Amino acid sequence: MAHASNDLVVSLAANPLRQLSLEQLRERTSMKWRTYPADVLPLWVAEMDVPLADPVARAVHAAVDRGDTGYPAGTAYAEAFADFAARRWGWDGLAVERSAIVPDVMLGIVEMLKLVSGPGDPVVINCPVYPPFYQFVRSDRRPVVEAPLSTAGRIDFAALAAAYQDAAGRGGLPVHLLCSPHNPTGTVHTADELSEVARLARRYGVRVVVDEIHAPIVADGTRFVPYLSVPGGANGLSLMSASKAWNLAGLKAAIAVAGPAAADDLARLPEEVSHGPSHLGIVAHTAALRDGGAWLDALLTGLDENRRLLAGLLHDHLPSVRYRPGAATYLGWLDCRELGLGDDPAAAFLKHGRIALSHGADFGPGGEGFVRLNLGTSPEILTEAVRRMASAV
Repeated sequence: MAHASNDLVVSLAANPLRQLSLEQLRERTSMKWRTYPADVLPLWVAEMDVPLADPVARAVHAAVDRGDTGYPAGTAYAEAFADFAARRWGWDGLAVERSAIVPDVMLGIVEMLKLVSGPGDPVVINCPVYPPFYQFVRSDRRPVVEAPLSTAGRIDFAALAAAYQDAAGRGGLPVHLLCSPHNPTGTVHTADELSEVARLARRYGVRVVVDEIHAPIVADGTRFVPYLSVPGGANGLSLMSASKAWNLAGLKAAIAVAGPAAADDLARLPEEVSHGPSHLGIVAHTAALRDGGAWLDALLTGLDENRRLLAGLLHDHLPSVRYRPGAATYLGWLDCRELGLGDDPAAAFLKHGRIALSHGADFGPGGEGFVRLNLGTSPEILTEAVRRMASAV
């Protein structure tokens, strides 16, 4: 099934990943392009090398022209996300009355943890996982209980049950912070897997808070399943955002969504949290969800092409690097353990190849010897990236 059929339109948009040169990208002043010296090719942090989608640009420019730069208000963002979820995922369970705007996904997660648990209560995570899961949980003075993924990068339910039992045995109100789709592996959890998470969570008295920020970015033929839609997921809390799919990290906004049995929890969210999102961010995200479907379809097609390209390049130039193309995200999780570069191959690639990749060990146990590569870029830059990696070994 083609991506575009989900929106019942035929996408004729140009591939956003092929529209900017390296020279144009180096004019950017964001973290991706200013953290390393100019001779380093940056394929690390989750920013894509794309122009802003036209519907988003028009909406932001119109707001600026009006001087509409005040505080955020209303439910337009949640309404747009509900419509998007119905079109793309066939899910009508995103109830606007059970949603709230939050500054961004990670700050929203911290607020959700406060709603369903107390200070010092344990948080279960599936490692290796997005490093801020560790950072934000520990900065909130909560212990992390790890449930490692299987060697295939999927949820290991024996490990998850053991982690739930451990967390429940520590007292308090344990929470499972679930990444869906999973970053860095690109795994898309199935309905059966998510249902089993819900069943185990109910058995051990664990609440589930799920980061679904990468949900719109799935490979062709892949179905994303919202956690709140599965049996037993009704007491879950989800964080969603358009930021990853439309490259809007600098225009901060996200929404928290409660399942029917978690509505009372979300209702306790302090009103001042809704002051945190950027009003322009909400304008941008709403426009993306409502009018950016063709742009997204073109991006998804380009990412499918880049996954195949990366697999071919590694096969030809770095055959000992193992890469299983993910079914979601624009991130490649590369097993470099056979290269003999130790636990931190990203350091060697940076020093000897002048390419910046994410350090696998930062993602927790199971990340040693891996790197995360951002393939949300042009085929030319991706080709140069593998060339530089090969030159480093």
